[in-house]
Order: sequence, then C-alpha cells, then structure tokens
Amino acid sequence: MLKRLSMTAAIFAAATAPAFAHLNPEEHGSLMAGVSHPLFGADHILAMVAVGLWASQIGGRALLAVPAAFVATMALGFALAVGGVGLPFVEPAILASVIGLGLLVAAAVRLPVAASAAVVGLFALFHGHAHGGELGSAGALQFGLGFVLSTALLHAAGVGLGVALSRLGPQVTRLLGVATVFGGAAIAFG
Repeated sequence: MLKRLSMTAAIFAAATAPAFAHLNPEEHGSLMAGVSHPLFGADHILAMVAVGLWASQIGGRALLAVPAAFVATMALGFALAVGGVGLPFVEPAILASVIGLGLLVAAAVRLPVAASAAVVGLFALFHGHAHGGELGSAGALQFGLGFVLSTALLHAAGVGLGVALSRLGPQVTRLLGVATVFGGAAIAFG
C-alpha cells in the first residue's frame, strides 16, 4: 500500500508542477489556447482535480452534478468578464478556492448535492471570470469551449482518481486534500 501511495503522490506532484506558458492563439488557434489554459496553472489544476475528488467522496448524483455545476458557473463567470462586468477579488478568490476545496477533500465533508454544487459554483464564478480576463487575442467562443472542455477533463480525472483511490481507503484521498491545501498555500505565499 505504501508503494501505491508513493506512486500516487508522485503522479499528483507531477500534475501540479509549475507551468510553462499559455499557448499563443495566433499560433495555435483559439480553441487550443482555451484547452491549454487551465493546464498551465497549478491553481487551476489543483482546484479542478479537487472538485472531482470531492465529488467522488460525496458519491451518487454528486459525481456528475458537482463538476457540472462548476463548469456551468465557470462559463457564466467567463461571459461576465467578456461582457465587461467586473468581479472583486478574483485572484484571492481563486487561491481561496484551492485551499477551500483542499480542506473539503481533506475533511471529507459531506454536504447535500445542491449545497456542494453551490459551493463549487461560487468558486467557479471567479475561475471563469479570470479566464475571460485573460482572453487576449483569442476568439471568445472557441477559447471558452476549449477551457470548458479542459476543465471537464480535469474534473473527470479527479473523479476517476478519487474512485480508484477509494479502494485503498478514504485516508489516501484525504491526504490529497491536504496536499492541495499546501499547494494552494505555496502559490499564495510563494
């Protein structure tokens, strides 16, 4: 079991390694720039995977409903940013989401599905707004579709990882929650 835990920790650490740079939409197209955008930020990766991990801990309808609430509300935040509607404290809220989602996973908090969806939805609004604010020269629709797809895949990876790790016992997933909290703190104070 220790060998599996070590391998899981190594995979998780590699997935949260520092990013290089976002793809240039003029070179790679707006869709690919959008797909790559969440993959080039540790804050995005940690939060998206944590949503999936938390959904796997809650189980049942949450497996789909919690990630879907994140994606839908993130799209709303993106639309607000593209439409010129500002939100206060976007970056601090994103960092809070990493730490908050990590704490929810670490504590294996079980809320009703609607409440869980509302929690991730609140965080997602800020993630989406940040994506809209970083649009640059990319086409909004293609970029938006790209990062929605990428986010959904990161959520699915988190759900899959959570379901697979549940066979080893709930402590393993909870440890990933603790790692997420430390990752968020490192980003915030690093």
